[in-house]
Amino acid sequence: MIILSQRLIVIMLGTTLFACGNKQAGHQAGVPEYAVITIEPSVSKLNNSYPATIKGCQDVEIRPNVSGFITKLCVDEGSVVKKGQTLFVIDPVQYEEAVNVARAAVKVAEAGVATAALTAENKKMLAQKNIISQYELQTAENTLAQQKANLAQAEAQLINAEKNLSYTQVSSPADGVIGKIPYRVGSLVSPSMTTPLTTVSDNSKMFVYFSMNEKDLLKLTRQSNGATQGVLNQMPAVELQLVDGSIYSEKGKIETLSGVIDQTTGSASVRATFPNPNGILRSGGSGVILLPEESDNAIIIPQKATSEIQDKKFAFIVTDSAVVKTREITILPINDGKNYVVTSGLNIGDRIVVEGVGTSVRDGMSIKPITPAESAAKRQQAIAR
Repeated sequence: MIILSQRLIVIMLGTTLFACGNKQAGHQAGVPEYAVITIEPSVSKLNNSYPATIKGCQDVEIRPNVSGFITKLCVDEGSVVKKGQTLFVIDPVQYEEAVNVARAAVKVAEAGVATAALTAENKKMLAQKNIISQYELQTAENTLAQQKANLAQAEAQLINAEKNLSYTQVSSPADGVIGKIPYRVGSLVSPSMTTPLTTVSDNSKMFVYFSMNEKDLLKLTRQSNGATQGVLNQMPAVELQLVDGSIYSEKGKIETLSGVIDQTTGSASVRATFPNPNGILRSGGSGVILLPEESDNAIIIPQKATSEIQDKKFAFIVTDSAVVKTREITILPINDGKNYVVTSGLNIGDRIVVEGVGTSVRDGMSIKPITPAESAAKRQQAIAR
């Protein structure tokens, strides 16, 4: 009986040990595998974007200097014009008559001067012989001076009349492109009207205006010890994204930076200049300025490695014991659509989960870390089966 009992105990003990071994093996086999990466320093090249408006470097309003009816339009909207080219013709008839009257007045004044000069010369000879008094001589000389003044006045009026006549030919003050033309042939125009005849925009180079918020401006200012010129010198070349989403082929240069923060918007006005050799950019257009920002020691992680709860971003780090822990992170507001640049919450050397985030990965769970390549290979094997 004793021997039988001992054999029974040995059998039961063996059975128990076998069951425990199978349970532990089953537990190890059930640990899920997830792709994990180790964070390494990276070079970050992202763009800050700022809505912008496009202006010609010279937008000149064309206004008439004289009143009258438009008799001829020499250009059309969108035409490319050169400096001095005639744009409009205002009825010149009344101004031509004014020139003729002024010329006649000059001739009358010239005749008056000639007559007064002869009289004065004659009086001078008589006065030298004491035939007439000095008073009469002085009177003749004063008359000559008065006639010369009348001539000068008539000549000035002629110049003014000729100038007004020239104003009937409205010409372009600069090279550029014609804007909207609200007045047509037969329209009565005058210098006092509020709406210009048109606008000539010099589009050889374009000014692109945008606003930079106080935070970004402060960051740049600190890098250059507060000197505005230092800020401008450190500014990299900028790009312009057009309304169709394409990137303008020419690079731009930031040239001016407002020294005043707008209290309403909390931003400062900035102007970049872009060459426009092909005339693609138009005054009055809009776009987005892309200002590059680079970092040589950035922490960059895939967006798929994060989850979001109530506007907060989280990543899942993996401890040395292969346990997942939730970690809140902060990121730059700019990204390339695939990755985030992390500013706090993660360190170089941390391991993070890059698959199953937001679906199956949970805080505190144990996993078997594998590389993304191993994970991809296993998925391919599963598909092949």
